[in-house]
Amino acid sequence: MTGFREAVIDLAAIRSNMAYLRQLVGTPHAMAVVKADAYGHGAVPVARAALAGGADWLGVADIDEALALRDAGIDAPILAWLHDPDADFSAAIGDDVTLGLSSLRQVQQVADAATELGRAASVHLKLETGLSRNGVHENDWAAVFALAAALERVGLLRVEGVMSHLANASAFDDQQALECFERGVEAARAAGLTPTLVHVASSAAALRLPAARFSMVRFGITLYGLSPFADATSADLGLVPAMTLRGRVAHVRRVSAGAGVSYDYLWRAPHDSTLVLVPLGYADGIPRQASGTALVHIHGANYPVVGRVAMDQFVVNLGADNPGVAVGDEVVVFGDPVTGAPSATDWADAAGTINYEIVTRIGHRVTRKHLNG
Repeated sequence: MTGFREAVIDLAAIRSNMAYLRQLVGTPHAMAVVKADAYGHGAVPVARAALAGGADWLGVADIDEALALRDAGIDAPILAWLHDPDADFSAAIGDDVTLGLSSLRQVQQVADAATELGRAASVHLKLETGLSRNGVHENDWAAVFALAAALERVGLLRVEGVMSHLANASAFDDQQALECFERGVEAARAAGLTPTLVHVASSAAALRLPAARFSMVRFGITLYGLSPFADATSADLGLVPAMTLRGRVAHVRRVSAGAGVSYDYLWRAPHDSTLVLVPLGYADGIPRQASGTALVHIHGANYPVVGRVAMDQFVVNLGADNPGVAVGDEVVVFGDPVTGAPSATDWADAAGTINYEIVTRIGHRVTRKHLNG
C-alpha cells in the first residue's frame, strides 16, 4: 500500500544504471557519488546497489558521510573531499577513508594525524582548474606536490589520485580546464608522485567529453537515472529514474466557481471543480516555486497543482467532474515518465531549478522505501 508520504527507490534501477554507465564509458574505475544521502535516495542501500552494479569507488562530500558508510559495514574505497577546517582526519584515516585535499594546510593536517596514528593516509590532491571553489591553485602546486612527495617518502601519505571538477559552462571553458588539469597531473608526476586515479569528469563530462575520462569518472545524477542535460531525457540516455515520490489523497472537496484555493488565492476555480489535497509540502521538499505550474499523476492521468504550495500540503484540480478519485488513492508527484507520471525534471522545470535539487531536497518526513535490494 502507498504510504502517506513516501519516496520509493528502485535499487534495481541503481544497479542497472551503474552497469550501463560503466560499460558505456569504459574507464578502468568508476565512482558512485552518494553524498547528501545519495541525492536523497538513501546512502547505504544506494551504495550497496551501485557497488553491485560495478562501481569500485564511492564518493561523498564530508568525512561524516564516509564514516556512516563504514559503520554500515561497507568496506569499498570511499573518497571524501570537503572538510571542516578542524576536521578529525584521524577518524577518517583509521577507517581507511581516502581524503581529497585542497590546500597545503590540509596536507599538513592529514600528515599530523597520520603521524599520531602511525599509519599512512591515502589522499587525492584536488586541483583548482577554473571552477573557483576548493582545490589547490596552480600557483601553489609546486609547494603542495613537494610536501606530498616528501611525506610519501617517510610513509605518512599515499597520493593515489589527482582530481578536479569541470564547470560545464561551455566547450571552450571545459577545454581550458582540462588543459590546466593535465598540466597539474604532469607537475605532480614531475615532483615524484605516481597517482593512478586521475579524475575530473562527473556525469555530464563522462558522457559527452571523452577527453575528460582519464582513469576514473564520477557518476552522480546519472546513477539515479536522471539526465544532466537540458537537451536529453533519461530515456534518451538509456537511464531509468530510481525515485518515485508519492502520497495518498488526504481529502476530496467540491467547490463552486470563484472559490479561492490556498494562501494568497493565486488560483480561483473558473467553474465548479473537484479538488484533492495532497499531504506533501515545502517541508517535504516540494518546491513552493512550482505553485500553480506542476502536475501530478492520479488514476492514470496528470492533473495540475493549483494555488500556493504550503508547508505540509498542496491542492490539485481534477476539473469539473471527479473521475472517481477518493480519499486514500495514490498520487504520484514524480517518477519514471515512461509510466505517464511527471518526472523530477518536469518538476524542476516548473520550479525554475534542476532535477538534482528536486530529488536531493526531499525531507525527512518522507519515508524512503527501497525495493529490489
